[in-house]
Amino acid sequence: MVGIATRQTSRRDKLDNLPPMKLTSETLLTHLQRGPLAATYLLSGDEDLLIAEAADAIREAARRAGYGEREQRFVDRAADWADVHASAQSMSLFGEQRIIEIRFSGKPGKEGSAAIQQIIDAAAPDILWLLITPRLEPAAVSSSWVKAIEAEGVWLPIWPIDARGFERWLDARARKLGLQLDQDALSLLATRVEGNLLAAQQELEKLRLLLPQGSVDAAAVLSAVAPSARYDVFTLSQALIEGNAPRSLRILAGLRSEGVEPTLVLWAISREMRYLWALKSGEDPTRLPGPRLPPAHRAALDRARPRAGRLPFARLTSRALRADRMIKGRLGGDPWDELALLCGECCGVRAV
Repeated sequence: MVGIATRQTSRRDKLDNLPPMKLTSETLLTHLQRGPLAATYLLSGDEDLLIAEAADAIREAARRAGYGEREQRFVDRAADWADVHASAQSMSLFGEQRIIEIRFSGKPGKEGSAAIQQIIDAAAPDILWLLITPRLEPAAVSSSWVKAIEAEGVWLPIWPIDARGFERWLDARARKLGLQLDQDALSLLATRVEGNLLAAQQELEKLRLLLPQGSVDAAAVLSAVAPSARYDVFTLSQALIEGNAPRSLRILAGLRSEGVEPTLVLWAISREMRYLWALKSGEDPTRLPGPRLPPAHRAALDRARPRAGRLPFARLTSRALRADRMIKGRLGGDPWDELALLCGECCGVRAV
């Protein structure tokens, strides 16, 4: 790939004196207001709402700074990076400054890594680059192209909001809309839209339209908000490790209503049982075979260590085997009922 010619720019001169930046969602707006804008921005994460809001904020700041055109590139193959290179080399149709957005998987490969490095080295005065990817794997975080963006541009990693911080996030969002949800209302709304930030934002907007600004109680939330929880086996795993029986059973009921196969649910529960057994045995569960655990899961495991020593693993194993036989039709009964009992006992609630 032909390299992009390096161009000296006044913007680059301004940026040379700035320290490397890794922003957060909270500090992004301050950075954009104070300026100057960086030549390259990288947004990474799996929360679509937060990614979209961060990208909108960068686009708006760029428009105020005179970037009148916007191009989007969706890179799926190595050959697509040649198109990115061509965009960087081409002149703007009207001679305006441009925002060029690149969406890719977070694994650009050799060609993509080289293209990104050339983009950063060039620092063209008429182009602001906005790179958007899903959550970066640990190998990508330590890659040369991410390090180059950290050194010369801005990287904003957006992390999922855990269960403990979800009510605080809801409260902050509500206050921006002029709503003051009491604690019962916050807890109820968090239950109704568990894990789904887009649904939460929509429901808050609905509350603002339906109710006068001011205090909102649980009754108002109950009448206005439809259940919009986003359930998956990984949220169930987190609830089990935390020993949260009510949440575990609520998620289990959601999985059942959404048609998730009980085999997958049993697999998730069994995996957490192995982690808890490793804790009881004095082993490090993060070293067990399998994918790397996210930070929130590892932190929950650390907190679960005292509780793991009190769990009745013989009874848990027997109940898991019963659920497996029910799923395979070798034993009568509803496997979902057995899974519910298994979840309860994993959380320390003794089943009759």
